[in-house]
Amino acid sequence: MAACKRFLLPFGLFGLIFVIQILSYRRDISQENRGMMHVQFLLCLLCILFLFLVKTRILVLFASLHFTASERIHQLQELRKQLILEDLSQSKLKNFIVDDKHGIIYCYIPKVACTNWKRVLYALNQGEPYPDLVSIKSSTVHKQFKFTLLNDYSRTEIKAKLRHYTKFLFVRDPFVRLVSAYRDKFLHNDPYFYENYGRNMLRLYNNQPDPPKTEKAFRLGIRPSFYNFIQYLLDPQTERSAPFEPHWRQMHRLCHPCLIEYDFIGHQETLQDDAQELLKMLKLEDSITFPSAYENVTDRDFLLNWFRAAPLEDRRKLYELYEQDFRLFGYRRPSELLDD
Repeated sequence: MAACKRFLLPFGLFGLIFVIQILSYRRDISQENRGMMHVQFLLCLLCILFLFLVKTRILVLFASLHFTASERIHQLQELRKQLILEDLSQSKLKNFIVDDKHGIIYCYIPKVACTNWKRVLYALNQGEPYPDLVSIKSSTVHKQFKFTLLNDYSRTEIKAKLRHYTKFLFVRDPFVRLVSAYRDKFLHNDPYFYENYGRNMLRLYNNQPDPPKTEKAFRLGIRPSFYNFIQYLLDPQTERSAPFEPHWRQMHRLCHPCLIEYDFIGHQETLQDDAQELLKMLKLEDSITFPSAYENVTDRDFLLNWFRAAPLEDRRKLYELYEQDFRLFGYRRPSELLDD
């Protein structure tokens, strides 16, 4: 308000002078005085121009104040994210692999090229010359080798590493990822997953009060259907006993993209190109060759064939369950599955 008063006072004064000069100009028409009046007239115009610049400066000041307010909002949002991050339990950071030597943090998501990216982190851990990634067994990176995880560190160290290290993850179409998890863990006869999840699915959703033990079930080809798997995911009782198993837990719940600012988010659908781009970012493109991967199938018929047995209402409920993954990572809503 004070700035406005300081501006209006001289503006009014010079405006008054301008009017007086115009009136004087009309009364005094001698050639000599008319020349002097021209000079005074120009001086008044210059004064008005100067005041206009002052006014513009004030507007710039107001704009800068608005920008500062936006910055303050941004700072508050960042503080809020840090406070929420501090409240995360250590167990929720166990999918973050840390490579201190190269300053890398990788949040791995099961069924999204995580075997090959674990091979990359394993090779980096072994040192140069790096081993051929294809020669590294999946059992080595999934079971035998103990990676350093983010939750191995103190809270202070976690915050420092998240601030300074290069952080990346890879994501995938959420429904295609579910199909991949089902095929890998139930069609391929995984004893652990049948015993801990499959038998319960058969009991609850396949009208089998006493499903056979693992060996007999595999011998007879007994397994839960994909729709049984969907029923299991939609059942409110499922997560009341325990959180979703990581192979089908929502991606944002594993890697917390709303709290952590990732430097790179790659996609399974463009894996080879994204992997090469990331290796360049990490300055490893001349040292590491990312393994060739199978083609990721996401066409309409692929999903329609898998979801055919699921009623429309259940498909919509499943989409709601994974909607945040679709939206956060830029995947389209599968209208061919969800619309009448």
